[in-house]
Amino acid sequence: MAISVVMPALEMAQETGKLISWLKKEGESVAKGEPLLEIETDKAVMEIESPGDGVLAGVKIEAGAEVPVGRTIAWIVRPGEVPPADEVAVESGRKITAVPAASAISTAASANQSATSAQSAAPSAPQAVKISPKARRLASERGVNLADVRGSGAGGEILASDILAAAGSKAVPAPPTVDAGSSISRLMAERTTQSWTTVPHFFVTREVDAGALNEARQKLGPQILGTKTEKSRGLKLTHTDLLVALAARVLLKHPRVNASWTREGVRTNPEINIGIAMAVDDGVVAPVIQNAANSTLAQIAVQRRDLTERARGGKLRPADIAGGTFTISNLGMFGVDAFTAIIIPPQAAILAVGRIADRIVPVGVGPEAHPGVRPMMTLTLSSDHRVVDGARAAEFLRDLAEAILNPHRSLS
Repeated sequence: MAISVVMPALEMAQETGKLISWLKKEGESVAKGEPLLEIETDKAVMEIESPGDGVLAGVKIEAGAEVPVGRTIAWIVRPGEVPPADEVAVESGRKITAVPAASAISTAASANQSATSAQSAAPSAPQAVKISPKARRLASERGVNLADVRGSGAGGEILASDILAAAGSKAVPAPPTVDAGSSISRLMAERTTQSWTTVPHFFVTREVDAGALNEARQKLGPQILGTKTEKSRGLKLTHTDLLVALAARVLLKHPRVNASWTREGVRTNPEINIGIAMAVDDGVVAPVIQNAANSTLAQIAVQRRDLTERARGGKLRPADIAGGTFTISNLGMFGVDAFTAIIIPPQAAILAVGRIADRIVPVGVGPEAHPGVRPMMTLTLSSDHRVVDGARAAEFLRDLAEAILNPHRSLS
């Protein structure tokens, strides 16, 4: 029996998805769970797995098309089986929609009758110009006559590059350009604006001696990754790995910091899933270390390495960015001393981590205290005041600082 491949809804309120590429060709065999296609959502480019075993057939949508969620875009059939013909692709502008075959035939027949009537009434009527929306806007801005432009796109479609070439030949001064950005960067702009304007942020900052953290990285790295297993080969333990493990264990004692704000009120999250903010070419993503409180340091390091590689390659999967309950943003590797981060709703808090730098600080307590040089790190906790009050935030940061001062004990 044929299995339909549909455009999935990977996010709340998602209406469409953009097909980036097919990873299998029509007629090729595919196994259930094998990567089948790539789609772009507002967050990232993701691989979608095959819903069943069989042969890819009846591909209705080509790469680059934007499709409503839930639409059938192809079929997985048995060898020799003909894919169902209950839906056909109909192109409408830059978006592709699917309609029942009977309706499509009726529509096509009506269109043919209309075209015949139109030709009889006005045989010399000009055909519509095929042009992309961006090219049409550029032509309007730069005063380019479309009748003078020859399209280089498929079927003679006029592209933005054709308009720019025509404008350049006329030596028309180029107006200031605006970079609309990718879907990821636009969503990041929208969500950070929404978070900053609707979530009551407040910030708690603390300096902590990172000497023990440095020692733990040097000692624990060879211990937990020295087995040279297939998963850990070539892996290096990072400060972020240690901070994820320590923060997850401290969150066990502070469930309110791991909670979420909803319309009904504060929701306590049963698991501790820590997002790691990562910079990619066109914005910032926060893939999630799942069940971090119950994961070993080696498991966290392997997850972090794999998520980083997929994020940089634009290959994040839906599960990679789902379910985060707390986020860590570490800019220490960029030489940043301290900063404040914007909360990712519905999470209640995000931890901003600055670099580890030598500073002159009091060493010791009481009369025996003396100036000394220590590797210090600044932590800033951004909290949603609807969920976390000042005392809770301060207590969490105090316990996290204590864990950083004694990482071996905290991780044992």
